[in-house]
Amino acid sequence: MGRFGRCRSTGGNRSYHPFTVDIPQEAIADLRLRLEETRWPGAATTDDWSQGVPLARMQELAAYWRNDYDMSRLQTRLNAYPQFRTRIDGLGIHFLHVRSPHADAMPILLTHGWPGSVLEFLNLIGPLTDPTAHGGRAEDAFHVVIPSLPGFGFSDKPAEEGWNVARIATAWGTLMQRLGYDKWVAQGGDWGRV
Repeated sequence: MGRFGRCRSTGGNRSYHPFTVDIPQEAIADLRLRLEETRWPGAATTDDWSQGVPLARMQELAAYWRNDYDMSRLQTRLNAYPQFRTRIDGLGIHFLHVRSPHADAMPILLTHGWPGSVLEFLNLIGPLTDPTAHGGRAEDAFHVVIPSLPGFGFSDKPAEEGWNVARIATAWGTLMQRLGYDKWVAQGGDWGRV
C-alpha cells in the first residue's frame, strides 16, 4: 500500500480489503519542515478578506499545522471505523463502510466535495448507523458508505483525464454493488453530488 496506509489480506476472494491509516513519522516531519520553510508573500493592502485570506491568518493556520496538530489523534479517529480499499476502473479507492446494528437499515452513500475529505462525515456515522442510541428510531438507520474521491485522502490519484462526475458516479455504483447493495440513497454537495 502507499505511503500513508496499509491493507491487510483477508483471505477469500473478496474484491476489497481492510485498510488502516498509518502515516509515517518521516512524512509528518517532512510536512512540518515544509510549513516551517514556507516563503510568505508580502501583506495585502487590506486587513480584511476582500483580497483573499489575510496573511496573518494564513501564517497562524500554518503554525497550528506545524506545531499543534495531532496527526496520531486523526489516525486513531479514522481507524476507529472499518476502512477498506478496492480497485474500480483501474484506480485504488478508499472508503469507510459502517454497517448499522439495525438489519433493515437503508444503505447511504456520502460523498465529500472539493477540497474535502471523509473527515467531514465522521460525526454523522453514529447517529446514522445507530439512531436509537441518539434519540431516534430504528427505522431511521443507515448502513454508511463514505468513499474518498479519486485523488483525495487514501484513494489513488488518477493518471489520466476523465475522472469527472459521471465516471465517479459509475465507480460509486460499482462500489455499492460490490458491497452487496442493489439500492441505496446518496448525499453530497459540490463534487459529492455524483
